[in-house]
Formats: sequence, structure tokens, C-alpha cells
Amino acid sequence: MKLWGGRFTKSTDSFTDHFHSSISFDRRMYKQDITGSIAHAAMLGKQGIIPEEDSELIQKTLREILSDIENGKVEFDEKAEDIHMNVETILIERIGDVGKRLHTGRSRNDQVALDIRMYTKEEIKAIDSLIKNLLAALNKIASENTQTILPGYTHLQNAQPVTLAHHVLAYFEMFRRDRARLEDAYKRTNVMPLGSGALAATTYDLDRIFVCEQLGFDSITLNSMDGVSDRDFVIETLSALSLIMMHLSRFCEEIIIWSSSRYRFIELDDAYSTGSSIMPQKKNPDMAELIRGKTGRVYGHLMGMLTVMKGLPLAYNKDMQEDKEGLFDAFDTIKMCLPVFTNMISTARINKDKMYSAAKEGFMNATDAADWLVKNGMPFRDAHAVIGRLVLYCIENNKSLDELTIDEYKAIDPLFTEDIYNAISLEQCVNARKVDGGPSVEYISKLIKSNEEYLKD
Repeated sequence: MKLWGGRFTKSTDSFTDHFHSSISFDRRMYKQDITGSIAHAAMLGKQGIIPEEDSELIQKTLREILSDIENGKVEFDEKAEDIHMNVETILIERIGDVGKRLHTGRSRNDQVALDIRMYTKEEIKAIDSLIKNLLAALNKIASENTQTILPGYTHLQNAQPVTLAHHVLAYFEMFRRDRARLEDAYKRTNVMPLGSGALAATTYDLDRIFVCEQLGFDSITLNSMDGVSDRDFVIETLSALSLIMMHLSRFCEEIIIWSSSRYRFIELDDAYSTGSSIMPQKKNPDMAELIRGKTGRVYGHLMGMLTVMKGLPLAYNKDMQEDKEGLFDAFDTIKMCLPVFTNMISTARINKDKMYSAAKEGFMNATDAADWLVKNGMPFRDAHAVIGRLVLYCIENNKSLDELTIDEYKAIDPLFTEDIYNAISLEQCVNARKVDGGPSVEYISKLIKSNEEYLKD
């Protein structure tokens, strides 16, 4: 007989048991479920809702069950449906009627809401630590490449020269925002729902603040119906995870391009590459491609959860059991991708010469040539047109801007002097951009130190 079976005259169909059961995936919340139950039992005893000795026995036995689960001595039963009923069934088997007192003043609805919040909090902390490791790796790469010049692109076309440090630190900013989003999601996850009951709280004199403090939550939910039916924190967390994957995927796309034979800006370490079953020469960026591919998987979990919740009336509905598998898989996916990516980028060999050579192509110093004219008195729109004609001349004569003679410059416009050559050197193009946020060695060096302080905090 199921623990809720008193109203029923026959058992559920065996296939229905399998369809209805969630123990295959929510078993991973055993620690949170038992920890929450221990706090609940302690509160019940403190409040005199159940005898103190019963409370102490329940807490003691729950700790023993937790130890047995962690040591592989417990087998969960699908017929007990979920982790909550499995733990309670095992408790009752061990201490009899005393174990039946544990569920006083609570419902599985607020119990599962508690468990998933506790689990999500722990996973957010774990992922935050992994992002911090990645940020440290990116800042290290930047510190070693403040003067490594490579092309900056718009529309994937040569645009202006930047440094590898500047490029990598753009991703630092993305992942820094990801940490902030996770922190923000954590705040709304860190609210304790236990005591909401099935939807309308309870007539027992519960001390919710006591349980809140015991479990390390910041506050309690203020509406029992919202307490059991809120999954905004799941959606918000999935959204933050999706953005992390998007940023990883963007960087992976560049790594894939950079490591191609056409670019050869970097070479991935053998430990993070694979070969071909038929082409002996191949060295494929499969780790980067897999991370790029897994991004869609996490997106799917976000859209799935939004779809589950979009039509649900208050309060709890069984649809909400679908909140876990996607969230768990998203956590697992992120926790695989972040360390692989961090190690892959940290061990990649940077081909500085190839980057520099590529930066000399495509008239990437054309804007600086126009700026030189402006600084020498020409309106910007006129300067833009002059340099446009200069670039066209270079294309027709198969030359770069720095290969032109001063006579060729003057033939386009007499304002040009020998000073133009210094202005359009790649190093000057980069280091003249000293404005905050720019690629100059001066600014980037300050930013790297600022990032180091951020990572210490």
C-alpha cells in the first residue's frame, strides 16, 4: 500500500507506476531531502508538535539513512514514486510508527520545492567556482599577450588591429556577467518554501524561521500558493546557464576558425583534439565543436521549462515534475563543458607571427589613416573619402597602405606627410587607442590588474 493509498480501492497499473515515478532522476536530491527532513523534524520537536524523543529518533535515523545511501547500502523502490516517499518509507521500516510523524505539517508539494531550491543553490555555487577558474585562465592568457597583435573583425571581415589580450578580455567580461547573473538567480532561489503545505499552509504552529535558519536560507516564501508553485528560479537559472553556453559557444566558434589550416592562429593541444578514422593528417577541434553543439541542448531545457509553466493554474500541478530532468542535465552539461573549455584554451599554442601577418592584411589601418587626416585639419567625412580612394588605388596596384610611397600618398591628397607611416603602423594603431575600454597596452595592463583584484574577492 502506498503511503497515500487510503482513499483508493486498488493499486495503480504497473506501467502507470513507471510513468508516474520520478525516483530515477530525483534520487540525486537525497541529501537535500534528508537534510530538509532533519530540520523539519527538529522544528516539530522544538514546537511540541511531536514528542521531543520522537523528533530526536527521527533525526538520528535520517542521518543513518543518509550515511547508508552514500555508502551504497540503500536500494530505491520505483513503487515509492520519488525520493521523498522512498526516504520516508525507509524511515518507517526502521522505526515504525514514530517515522510516520515526520510528515506532520508538510506536503510533498512544499517538500519538493525545498529540495529543488537546495539542490539548485549548491549547483550554482559549483558552477560559479568553475567560471571563476575560467576567468583566471583568460586573465592569464591576456597578461601574456598584451602586445600580441591580431585582426579584429566585424562581419567576419578584417576591421581594425587589436591585441589577443583585448580579444580574450572581451570574453572575460561576458563570463563576469554570467557570474553576476548566477548570483542574482541564487538570491531568488535562496528563499525557503517549507511550511507552505500543499497550497494553503497548515494549522500546526510551525516555526518556519527556525527551519529557514537551520537550512541556510535568507528568507521564507510569503505566500503558500506561490511557495509550492513557483519555478521562476528554475527558469531564471536555466536562462543564466543558457547564456554561459552561448558565450562558450561563441568562443568555441572562434577557436575552431583560428585553429583551421586557413588561419593557424592557434594550435590546440593533442589532449583536446581528435583525429580522423580515414584521413591521417587531420587534427580536429572536436571538444570545441561538442561544446558548441551542447549549447542547443541547454537552450532546449530552458524552452521546455518555459513551455511547461506557461499554462499552469495555481497552485501545484504534476506537470511541474518536469522541472528536474532538464535542470539536472543543464547543470551536468555546464559542469562538463567549463573545465574542458578552460583546459583547452589554457593549453593551446598561440602562433603570434600568423596573427601579426594577418593583421597586416585587409587595410586594417585605414581608419587610423583617416584619423591622421582629421588631426591635421580635414573634416572626417572628407578624410573618409580620401582614404577610400587610397584603398582603391592600393587594390588596383596590389599594395598595402604602408607600402605606398609618400608621392603616391600626395597624389591622392597633398596634406599627407612622412608622419603618416608612424600613424598607420600596427603598434601605433593599437596603442594610440588609450581610451578606457580600448586595446592599448597601457589600458589593458591596468585592466588585467583590476581583474586580478576582482578574482581575489
